[in-house]
Amino acid sequence: MTFRSVIFVAILTVAICVAPVSATSFFFTTGNPDGRLASLSQPATALKLETETADDFILAETTSIKGATITGLLTGGATLSSIGNVEIEIYRVFPNDSLPPSGNVPSRMNSPADVEVDTATRDASRGTLTFNAALLNAGVTVQNTVVTGINKAPGNVTHGEGSAIGDEVQITVTFDPPIILPSDHYFFRPEVSVNGGDFLFLSAPRPIVSPGTPFLPDLQAWIRNFDLKPDWLRIGTDIIGGGASAPTFNMAFSLTGETIPGAGTPGQKNCHGETVSGLAQQFGGIRTAASELGFDSESALQDGLRSFCGQ
Repeated sequence: MTFRSVIFVAILTVAICVAPVSATSFFFTTGNPDGRLASLSQPATALKLETETADDFILAETTSIKGATITGLLTGGATLSSIGNVEIEIYRVFPNDSLPPSGNVPSRMNSPADVEVDTATRDASRGTLTFNAALLNAGVTVQNTVVTGINKAPGNVTHGEGSAIGDEVQITVTFDPPIILPSDHYFFRPEVSVNGGDFLFLSAPRPIVSPGTPFLPDLQAWIRNFDLKPDWLRIGTDIIGGGASAPTFNMAFSLTGETIPGAGTPGQKNCHGETVSGLAQQFGGIRTAASELGFDSESALQDGLRSFCGQ
């Protein structure tokens, strides 16, 4: 091999070693609403307790989540202009972040945790998310609802509160800053504040069908109100009821973002440095990483990484 060839091979080898790794987009959806159920998911009002509906998703590796969509029903005469705020919380699966079971509900197995992942909360009123709402269909009927009938055992089975009619809307959310989460099993919980009406989270097929993103184990949707906290009830098994033939539900939402294969491990001393190094390799530099992941600046990304690592 000539000297010139040796130099060419050496340069090519270095170029390959430092070339950025292709970013992998993350997208998850439970699919389209199926018209079977709508459940309340909004802050407290003058007439109703704070009520939270949550459904699960899995991250196979560390992921920066940029945005989400939520599909629901506006009832009580509410319109798009009635939507005042959106808040998103993320929960791990019980028994993480939880006290031992209280005995006030039939089961906590596979429920959301008692409390949310604090660093993952995003709230439009606090400037950590923006949202836009669009009308999909007017005058949509759902077969059953869960709004106020959320009770401790043994009075948990109500069979639901019957059908409802409202306007089907989709709320598109952008997280600012994005939410960085390690690989794990989580629950997604939106609350939508509505002036003069209610927001009911719409169900999606379970098991997930096209155009949804199937995964296993796909847990059913859960709900709680302020009086039930910190516990949760399974909407299908515990509230609608029916024993072995009880219906189970997913809820209609989606998530988008980018995976971070080279991320460190939260809680470890080298988490931040390892994650920065992984991002630099993945995107060819931290400034590019910040832009691609949806952060406003390199500084905002660094803050997000410190939060992710628990520093």
